[in-house]
Amino acid sequence: MRLRRVLIANRGEIAVRIARTCRALGIETVLAASDADLDSLAARLVDRTVRLGPAPSAASYLNVDAVVAAARAMHADAIHPGYGFLSENARLARACADADIVFIGPTAGQLDAVGDKLKARGHAVAAGLPVLPGGDLGGESEARALAREIGFPVLVKAVAGGGGRGMKVVRAPEQLAPTLDLAMAEAQAAFGDARVYLERYVESGRHVEVQVLGDGEGAIHLGTRDCSIQRRYQKLVEEAPAPHLGAALREQMHRAAVAFARHLRYRGLGTVELLVDCARDAFYFLEMNARIQVEHPVTEAITGLDLVAEQIAVAEGRPLRLAQQDVRFDGHAIECRLNAEDWTRDFRPSPGDVRRAVFPAAPRVRVDTHLQSGSRVPPYYDSLLAKLVVHGADRADAVDRLRQALAACTIDGVATNLPMHEALVQDAEFRAGGFDTRWFPRFLQARLQAPTDS
Repeated sequence: MRLRRVLIANRGEIAVRIARTCRALGIETVLAASDADLDSLAARLVDRTVRLGPAPSAASYLNVDAVVAAARAMHADAIHPGYGFLSENARLARACADADIVFIGPTAGQLDAVGDKLKARGHAVAAGLPVLPGGDLGGESEARALAREIGFPVLVKAVAGGGGRGMKVVRAPEQLAPTLDLAMAEAQAAFGDARVYLERYVESGRHVEVQVLGDGEGAIHLGTRDCSIQRRYQKLVEEAPAPHLGAALREQMHRAAVAFARHLRYRGLGTVELLVDCARDAFYFLEMNARIQVEHPVTEAITGLDLVAEQIAVAEGRPLRLAQQDVRFDGHAIECRLNAEDWTRDFRPSPGDVRRAVFPAAPRVRVDTHLQSGSRVPPYYDSLLAKLVVHGADRADAVDRLRQALAACTIDGVATNLPMHEALVQDAEFRAGGFDTRWFPRFLQARLQAPTDS
């Protein structure tokens, strides 16, 4: 079937992004917006806007019944959930199927399979992917026995987790019981599921992911991304392809990600996240994100593909439009997340009114944003303001373009992490690339403790 009207059940830059692709495809768009977003840039770009509910996300963007009711009222053929909010919610996927509405994403069964980290780990083993030593916990005594078997340090992880919540490192036996209690309480509060499990903790690791696309019958990969610059497991900078990986290791990662997608008979766009153990030059399965990622533009830059258009094509029931040999990779791309937060004060959120927003317009520079001069940054949602993406002939060229693009950005009225990114691109280790997840906290500590000129 060909979709004629899509309800966008999201906000901010991803809602703008989806709306623009739908317009290019000749598909009508309806934005389901909370009270805080009824006059947003996304609302001005779509054909129609429908009120979803009050500003708090629990009463609007996280309300499955409200989202489905809005799609029905607007006679939408499909719902695109974007990322975050309900994008990986199996209940929404089932509700769409019950209402004869296309869910632009994987099946409810696939969301169930990868949304539970232990289930996903089991599927990874079945598909032949390497996993870190670890497993489920039946109580404190079992946890102690498993931790002794794995060897300290170990990592406690929430079964239903994401974004680093319910994830804690334990370095000594006496820390295990209190850390388990803390992680379980955090997981219960964040996900309504207190279950946790253990894995061996990798001291020096890189966060590398592989973009996959499947149609339920076959699957292909669209290359790697490196997401190792993180703060408290929240990504800040992403790049494609992942630098400084040996050709053999990279090909193994590609094959593993495709094998996982084929094992699930995966339908749609997804990301297989892997941990590269720098000490062993080996990788392990972490999880699968069954949605479009925030960092998808870097993959679009090096492949020339529109990943939202590919999502829609699969959702319409069409087979993959590309074979693996058709995918070509060109150059290097880097994305910076520009957030409304004060990076000098523990990244404190900075809602308020944006007096002025200026972004660069230059070759091989892309800005995905919902921001305009005069925009209000509400306190209810993620602090992402814009994604600045550059595409260079190689990584060195991309870093130079990023430095110039950041210098051309201006956001006045709210505190942002723009100065942090400007400092980052000047750093020699960043320019060299290939660092592990421990590098950015060290960079941050050094910058914030450095003396300033009086």
